[in-house]
Amino acid sequence: MNTSIIAAGKDLQWKDSLTTESSLVRRLLIAAAFLYLTLFLFVPLVAIFSEALKHGLSGYIESFFNEDALAAIRLTLLVAAVAVPLNAVFGVAAAWAIAKFEFVGKQALITLIDMPLAVSPVIAGLIYVLLFGAQGWLGTWLAEHDIKIIFALPGIVLATIFVTVPFVARELIPLMQSQGREEEEAAITLGASGWQMFRRVTLPNIKWSLLYGVILCNARAMGEFGAVSVVSGHIRGLTNTMPLHVEILYNEYNAVSAFAVASLLTLLAIVTLSAKVLIERKTASPDRLKSRR
Repeated sequence: MNTSIIAAGKDLQWKDSLTTESSLVRRLLIAAAFLYLTLFLFVPLVAIFSEALKHGLSGYIESFFNEDALAAIRLTLLVAAVAVPLNAVFGVAAAWAIAKFEFVGKQALITLIDMPLAVSPVIAGLIYVLLFGAQGWLGTWLAEHDIKIIFALPGIVLATIFVTVPFVARELIPLMQSQGREEEEAAITLGASGWQMFRRVTLPNIKWSLLYGVILCNARAMGEFGAVSVVSGHIRGLTNTMPLHVEILYNEYNAVSAFAVASLLTLLAIVTLSAKVLIERKTASPDRLKSRR
């Protein structure tokens, strides 16, 4: 017994020697991290809000009551309200299929889900222009039937859906794979229907990861610039989302209004980050951490 205790103590001491650095090294690393965050995160955030409030609180508020600004905010919220639920449904379905079943083309499906992470958003926008633009493959047919996709809301929604596809699915796939399918099989054996099995077994097991993925998806949908810029046409009051509206205001040297709208996007990002941290704490159980590894 004493020998095993001594051996265990030596083992712990050996591991500590591998992971413990001197106080000077730790302080230098912490200082470098804080310096990096200060230069590339805190200073830009302070600059955004200081420029937005340059003309006082009244000037800041007036920036949002401009018709073009209100239209950009409404469009951004509308696009997110359409794209995020669709990607949530697709993400759950894709994760369920990949984690619970074996089928031909499974690896191809995983690759397609990851594709938006590897393809530039600008390229994604150009793909939709090639398909649905006036000179695109389907452009003539769409014009004949008076259907507008490019330079209209449908094109913006399609581009946003494309760039936000991976977030929900990629959050759910590893979790559902680690959970296995024994609980679902037991529910079916006990007579549950497919909907009952999903609502009472699958959904409770994935709800926090699903919410986590939806939050990330929503943050990307509201902040997307590249793909939306290509398909929107930059029509003021009609097809400009908040990021595009910021660009137009800045190019017109209306810096205060540009930074005011940018500050709203920043606040949305902070809210998203706060919700993300809360969900991570909620899901930080030993089993959850084990499944993430």
